Amino acid sequence: MTDPRTELSEFLRSRRARLSPDDVGLPQYGRTRRVPGLRREELAQLAGVSVAYYTRLEQGNGRNVSTEVLDSIARALRLNDAERAHLHNLAHSKPGKKKTVRSQIRPALKNLLDNVGVPAYIGGRRSDIHAWNPMAAALFGDWGELEPRERNWARLIFLRPSYQDLFVDWQSKAADVVAFLRMDAGCYPDDPELAALVGELSVKSEMFRQLWARHDVKEKAFGTKKVRHPLVGDMTLSWETLRMPSEPDLFFTTYHAEPGTASAEALQLLASWGKDATRAGSSARTQA
Repeated sequence: MTDPRTELSEFLRSRRARLSPDDVGLPQYGRTRRVPGLRREELAQLAGVSVAYYTRLEQGNGRNVSTEVLDSIARALRLNDAERAHLHNLAHSKPGKKKTVRSQIRPALKNLLDNVGVPAYIGGRRSDIHAWNPMAAALFGDWGELEPRERNWARLIFLRPSYQDLFVDWQSKAADVVAFLRMDAGCYPDDPELAALVGELSVKSEMFRQLWARHDVKEKAFGTKKVRHPLVGDMTLSWETLRMPSEPDLFFTTYHAEPGTASAEALQLLASWGKDATRAGSSARTQA
């Protein structure tokens, strides 16, 4: 990762570059533009701030910028909720700000995880995977066979080619993982393990480098993914993520299928096969 000032500068430029005058109802003058997107003066006009003020902000000087000004700029840039939160995190980042990561799973929470009737796992910052139930092992492979540092979605997606077979739209999953990491980077700019992870992936994966350079951010909330299991084939699964207020660095994610569908039947088959399904998933998914 880079300095938060640089991150703020690059994020604002990347969001400005994706807008055209037509997108925001501004007239276009001249035939062509040398660079894509809105000009700084156009964005400043839309946000109701001076060009000099916006230029300083885009150069990474977010000190003392008010919440109201950031919200005005976010509206002008058509930012979604995740992007708006990321902008505030970058602008108000303070050197030395650190938060403690709690990776210990409470027994009651682990018991709940084990008794959920669908694939579920507990994840945390940096896309780490801390705990999972047998159904998740049957679907994704037994992460217990991996070294703790390898129990990480980013490493699985970008450094283990077999995971490209797990997600039918692997590129979509890869983009999501990077967007989640970008969100974490804005919240925890001084996390050395996150910085090391980004550095490692940037060296080892061209796709990661390309996605990281896009500065896309996303909250881990809910969605739908198509997965392909070696025993039961393709399944369309919805995923939901629940944050735990008492332990903000952890989240609880479940995968489930719509009742009465072929995907629901496939999940039931995985559950009935138990350890046999887990072994099949492990041999296909966790081999580098």
